[in-house]
Amino acid sequence: MYDLLLRGAHVVDPLNGVNGIADVAVADGKIAAVGRDLEGAAREVIDLTGLVLQPGIIDSHVHLGSMWGSPFGPKMLAMNGVTTCLDMAGPLDDILNNVPEYGAGINMAILQFASPPFTFKTNAPSKQEMIDLIDASLEGGALGVKLLGGHYPLKPDVSSTLIKTALERRAYVAWHAGTSEHGSNIEGMIEAVEMADGYPLHLAHINAYCRGAIKNEIEEAKTAVELLKKNPNIFCESYISPKNGTRLTCDAEGKIQSKVTGNCLRHFGFSEDRDGVRKALLAQKAFVVYDAGGYSDLCTGEEGLKRWEAADSDVGGSFNINPPIPRILLAQAKRDDGSFVVDAISTDGGCIPRNVIISQGLSLVKLDVLTLSEFAQKTSLNPARMLRLTTKGHLSVGADADITVYDYATQTPKASFVEGRKVLWNGEIVAKGATVICTEHGRKAIEARGMKAVTVDPGKQVERVKAL
Repeated sequence: MYDLLLRGAHVVDPLNGVNGIADVAVADGKIAAVGRDLEGAAREVIDLTGLVLQPGIIDSHVHLGSMWGSPFGPKMLAMNGVTTCLDMAGPLDDILNNVPEYGAGINMAILQFASPPFTFKTNAPSKQEMIDLIDASLEGGALGVKLLGGHYPLKPDVSSTLIKTALERRAYVAWHAGTSEHGSNIEGMIEAVEMADGYPLHLAHINAYCRGAIKNEIEEAKTAVELLKKNPNIFCESYISPKNGTRLTCDAEGKIQSKVTGNCLRHFGFSEDRDGVRKALLAQKAFVVYDAGGYSDLCTGEEGLKRWEAADSDVGGSFNINPPIPRILLAQAKRDDGSFVVDAISTDGGCIPRNVIISQGLSLVKLDVLTLSEFAQKTSLNPARMLRLTTKGHLSVGADADITVYDYATQTPKASFVEGRKVLWNGEIVAKGATVICTEHGRKAIEARGMKAVTVDPGKQVERVKAL
């Protein structure tokens, strides 16, 4: 007796070479069988004829913290077919405290931000300060730490020490490239790869370094590809939305706090201060993230200016700053062995309204940039490997029954399941809470909050998969 039998979908499972009409059976939260015309009784049978079914979509770069826009990130992700995500900044307690009210039943891993002026007082913390932050974050349920170098940079040697210290503690470590010497651009990416010094590192959103700030944007993308080919220790993702995510906060003197926001203002010809933001909003080049009634949306112009001023500038924001061709080049580039140069497709979304893996990512398939199997690999199998989730990202018998179903023609999510339980169903989120992916150090803290903990070891080596 199966718990669930999903019939007649076009099933895509690159790891197991499945790419055609099949049934998927689920029992006890695990995949029980995959094949044509499966026999056997089930407590619930769902006809998915005409839809595509793949392993649950994993977004390997999102933001769930309220400081980036709202607490609605889990719901916004779930509404777009995501079953697992990696939060790339925290704050850890803010996200976990919001789960009882805003959790949507998906799996989440959280990286605590390791950046001034928030978790470090200066841009040159001591190694002991690094150890204290990393250990406290792991004990609290974080998977590791994230350097917000593009926004709030550390000194170069400090950044390098922080990466190595995190790895010594067997923490997951990611970096939005940028230091006090080089910004969030191709020069910052080159510096970050050098600072990693051959150690494993998740380098965030490669497309963000290919915006034409230093050289022609296509030349920058090609440089990024060659750099990643030469440094297989770097694991990474890129997103496909033209929108970025940042903060529009100004300090007491009226200067922009985030270096990324400063770069965007400068790109569009505005000053890097309160007056520049005001003019960018009125020119509809800058956008404010706001609560649209249970989810985040963007506004600009007079409305955006009013919301920004009402918040005394302390709001999340966005600019249409990502050029199209680098996004495509980075999505399809492969290494000589056939594996993808950029391991995964992400959104940098969550509470920032650009959760477009399905709505825009499938356009890459229709344009023959990727095959449907490659799309599933970059949105599920590869990010599962990055997060050391061996039972996710595929539909092998015994794997977790995390599943995303979508309409390929309209590029819209139709249903999702986490361990066989419905999350997205009939256009609504029908699940609550969260499963938190953490290290063994954080298990007790997560369980004490009444949540399920799934533990992984970020210190384990990642094996890349060739394009399937």
